Amino acid sequence: MMPPALKARIAAAVAGGALAIAVPLTGYFEGLRPTAYLDPVGIPTICYGSTAGVRIGQRKSQVECDRLLAGELGQALAVVDRSARVPMPDTRRAALASFVYNVGPGAYQRSTLLRRLNGGDTVGGCNELLRWNRAGGQVLPGLTARREAERELCLMH
Repeated sequence: MMPPALKARIAAAVAGGALAIAVPLTGYFEGLRPTAYLDPVGIPTICYGSTAGVRIGQRKSQVECDRLLAGELGQALAVVDRSARVPMPDTRRAALASFVYNVGPGAYQRSTLLRRLNGGDTVGGCNELLRWNRAGGQVLPGLTARREAERELCLMH
């Protein structure tokens, strides 16, 4: 039987592949803002879209923002992995981690996207990403571009 410490290290190494893909993808579309600001719906936000415990006027370094993004994407990736009923390549896991980071775990876990993927419909599940391009009822070009990139990554083998 594999020792728990070794099992944890191996799991972290496996997750590193998807995380290494998800970090630049998510960072690119979120954009870096090292000084806290109010997002379009009034939520204090910092770095690459982080909202937990943020106060207006707060400032973080590039290194702090990068670590924050990696940590939060690690949590998003854990949601993806816990929700998966079928094996997925790291590219798909990375795309879905970016998606979860953006829409939240609850929306992902209730989504047709996840139901299709878990039902074995990879193309249909990945195509569902394209439907998530609205905020406040409006189609946003930036979200559309992000979903197209996530879909492309989702479909890679």
